[in-house]
Formats: sequence, C-alpha cells, structure tokens
Amino acid sequence: MKFDSLGLSPDILKGIQDAGFEHCTPIQEQSLPECLAGKDVIAQSQTGSGKTAVFLLSIFSRLLAAGPNASNKPRALVMVPTRELASQVVDDAVKLGAHIPFRSVAIYGGVEYDKQVGALKTGVDLVVATPGRMIDLYKSKTLSLDDMEIFVIDEADRMFDMGFAPDIMYIAGKLPKNKPRQTMLFSATIDCNVRRLASRYMSPEPVMIEIEPEQVTVNSIDQKIIYVSNEEKYPVLLTLLRRPEVERALIFTNMKSTAESLGKRLTANNVPAKVLTGDVSQEKRSKIIDGMKSGNLKIVVATDVAARGLHIEDVSHVFNYDLPDDAANYVHRIGRTARAGKSGKAYSLACEDHVLNLPEIEKYIERKIENEWIEDSELAKDAAPEPERRRDGRGGKFGERRPFGSRDGGRPPRDGKRRPHDDRKARTHTEKKEPLIEAEKRAIPEKADGDRGGVDKSARPPRRQRGGRPVRKEAAEGRERPKEGSKPEGQRPERQRTEAQRSERQRPDRHRSDISRTDRPRTERPRPGERRERHKPEEHRKETVAPVTAWSEEKPKHQSVERKEPATEPVKEKGGILKRIFKKLLKK
Repeated sequence: MKFDSLGLSPDILKGIQDAGFEHCTPIQEQSLPECLAGKDVIAQSQTGSGKTAVFLLSIFSRLLAAGPNASNKPRALVMVPTRELASQVVDDAVKLGAHIPFRSVAIYGGVEYDKQVGALKTGVDLVVATPGRMIDLYKSKTLSLDDMEIFVIDEADRMFDMGFAPDIMYIAGKLPKNKPRQTMLFSATIDCNVRRLASRYMSPEPVMIEIEPEQVTVNSIDQKIIYVSNEEKYPVLLTLLRRPEVERALIFTNMKSTAESLGKRLTANNVPAKVLTGDVSQEKRSKIIDGMKSGNLKIVVATDVAARGLHIEDVSHVFNYDLPDDAANYVHRIGRTARAGKSGKAYSLACEDHVLNLPEIEKYIERKIENEWIEDSELAKDAAPEPERRRDGRGGKFGERRPFGSRDGGRPPRDGKRRPHDDRKARTHTEKKEPLIEAEKRAIPEKADGDRGGVDKSARPPRRQRGGRPVRKEAAEGRERPKEGSKPEGQRPERQRTEAQRSERQRPDRHRSDISRTDRPRTERPRPGERRERHKPEEHRKETVAPVTAWSEEKPKHQSVERKEPATEPVKEKGGILKRIFKKLLKK
C-alpha cells in the first residue's frame, strides 16, 4: 500500500516524499486507517517498523482538520520513556511536517527550563515529553492540558517497566474529560498487564493490532553467538571490530562501569569510541548521537538507556558484549540495525557470567541463534590490557597481603624515598616514650659503693597517690605548703568550718560501707516530709514530726520491723483557697 491511497493532505504527502517514504510498512498499512478514523488503537510491532510515522501522520491529519490553533496551547501529547526517544520523535515530526505550520517541542530532564518554557509560551501544537519534566511543568502551570485532543504513549511496555505507571496515571487523569480524545499506544512488546492498565484511559473496546507476533526479530538481521571465556571476551570483540565490513557499530553492556572501562580500552587500542550511559549530560549525549548520524563517529558503547528510540541509519553491526538479563532488551538492542529495509548483523558474546541468559532469549525470539567460532590465531592483541583488580574493589590480586606500614596497597613510592606516613607510627611511639625514660634516668642517681642495691627514696620521681591523683607539686619539689588562711597565688583559700561541721565529719558511723540506705527497715528511713523539715529553719519546723529513730546495730540487717505511726496532734493546715475547696468536695 502506498501513502497516496490513505487520503492524506497534499502537504503531508510532500513531507513523506521528502523523507524518502513511498510504500507503507505492515504496521502502517493496518494501523493508519484505524488511527486516521479517530479510533483508540493498541499496536504491537517490531522495532524499527515505522510506528513513529503512524501516530505522527495521525496527529497532523487531525490537527489540520480541526483548523488553526487560536489558544496557542498544545493539542497533542506524546509520552516517551527516554530523552533520546523524545529528540528522535521531534526530529521525525520536523521532517514529516516540513510543509505544515505546526510547531513541536521536546520536553525532558537534564537541560535548563528556560528554552522549553520559552517554546511553550510562544505556542506549540505537539509536545513530546518524558514523565518527570512533564509533571514539573504542569505543576508550575507552565504547561496546560486543557486543549489536548490526542494522547499517545510510545514504548508503552518500557514506560511501565521503568516505573512510570503512577506518572502516566497522573497525567492521564489531568486530561480533559468533557472533550473527545483519541488515545494510542505503540510498542514492540505489549503484555496483558500493559493492555489491562492502558484500557483504563481508552475506549471500552480499543482496536488491537499485532504484526507477526510469532516472529519478534527482523529477518534481515544476521544473528550470531560466540562462546568465550572472560579472558577471551575483549580480544574477540577487538577482532570483530577490526573487520573491514564494520562501518558503524553499537556495543551494549549491562552495567555502566563495564561500558566506561570498555570505552577506555578501545580508545587505547586505536579504536575511537564514545560511551553513552545514563550519567552522560544531555549536551554531550546529543553530540555523540549527532556524530554517529553524521558518520564522524563509528563506534558507541552504550547501556540499555540507548537501546530504544535511537534511529541511526546505516548501523551495520550491533555487539552484545553482555547478554541482557531481560530477553525483551535483546530485541530492542539488535533492532538498532537493519532499519528502513536494510540488512545488518548482530553478534552476542556468551561469557561465563551471562551465558545463562541465552536459553531465555532463544525462547523469547523462538529460534536458535547460530554460533560462530574464532580461531586463536585470529585474535587481536590487546595493547592496553585491563589492570587486574581485587574482588573487593581494590587494586591487586584477591588474597594478596599488603606490606606492613603501607597505606596505598603496597605500591612503592615513585621517587624511591620513604613517605612520611610510612614511619609515622614508629616515630610517634618513640617520641612519646623517650622523654619518660630520660627523666627516670636523670632522677635515679648512681649507686654508691656501700649501697645494697637500693635506691634513695628521696631521689625517686614523685609517685602517684591512690586513685591516680598526682602528688602536690609543692611536696614533690620540696617546697613548703602555704599556711592555713593565706591565699596563695592562683589558689582558693581553705574553707572555714564550724565546730558542728567538724564533729559531723568526724563521726565514726558517717561513712559506713557495710550499711546502705536501702538496707534499713522502712521504719528507720526518713520520710519525705521529714527530709524537707530538716532543711527548714528551726522557727519554721513543725513540732509534731517525730524524730528519726537511730540505727541500732543489734537488729539484723534485713529484719522486717513493724511500722509504728507516731502520735501526732491535729495541726491546722494553712492551705490556699483551692485546697480548702478540694477537701470540702472530698468530704461530700
């Protein structure tokens, strides 16, 4: 089927011809008539089969029929999972809508708000956004959803797998409900959970379109598997990259650290390569993608963040340096080649760490991947071998012990000299002990002829009292202690005590260690009221409080004694008004 038979506008057909498209792909042939009719569609197709053109042509056709945008508010919203896919969709919209007065903008994180906010204020018709930045602009009332007529979710399974389900539900709940709206979902893989979740925001019976579900991967991709050990993995990859048929290649790894180290090793072996991970800034990421499209850059090492949405023409080879843990990611990885009807090759290295992922991948694509062998004589030599690392993340071999006193893994100093920190402990230990030893030698005189081996006590260094308290400095140096009552310089005078206080301090039973307060019977303990009375002046003490019975040593230590209440005379209490009222209430 040709695009001319779909009844599209002449301006849209001009953009299609400028992009180089003439015939519809299978997904375009089956889904475009339904989408142009304004129906809700859920379409599943292979990666690179032309799903983006389906919803872009549907958006352009509907907006042209609705007339010019008088409010300058966006009328179509496309949600995508990654920044690369958002940029790619906007680029395709510019190509297909070159002869249409429609404006589009890509909204994603990692860049400043000013450019995106300025484009929204000027007025746009199509917004292609990632969920995070989209919600930020909506909450700040910079982006309005009041005039939305078309809502598209691209790579729907990826959106829900990445945890964007709450964001999608939030955005879909803010769309206008009183106006008619068309909803479309497109993805390479859609399971029953995605369909059930997406059906909440679509018509009761959306159109389901599946293109060759039994054949997930493209037939034009030549897939090979190479079984290697961990040591042979990099030499095999280097050998494949140096083949003359490799024009542009994408290398995928499972981890960011693996991609970074692999990019450095390839550059050291005169194989220029750039690394594309989630930590790369948007500006640098755009430069890498533009360099790949222009042909200035031939090799890119990336994680799964770049597996979707990258439409780079003439990618001849895709290398899976690590077999993906998810079988669906394998389909998206190799889908970066053989695009727009061209052929390509996909090599996968099955090493010891990831070979167990192969059966699940072959079950998912429903075919057996052919294996290929490379002779040892063909292996390229690594000019910059990867340094051997410990399993615990530090340098050196596992189990290797570092030399004593080394703090940098046993590496010798570059200048051949000993670093200050190597002998810091020994030097500090010696400096601390040496003054004490020399002081003791100076304090102890040499033995006389008549000595019996003893040492004069007066010549010894001052001892320390019991409990670790040092002897007074005056006594140690032989000086006289200042007289009582005088105030030496820098010291407080001795406290003057009365005769009663001195006698109290000299009582023999005052500090008895064999009797504690808790061991006394209850009758011998002072009551709380009596404790308070002791500290009152004598003129304010109550006459009715009985004196405390002294402790008798004839009684056993833990003997229970009957408690006898002392006879007290009624005393007229002098309380406040509230206390008297409270007592009257209790009596009643």
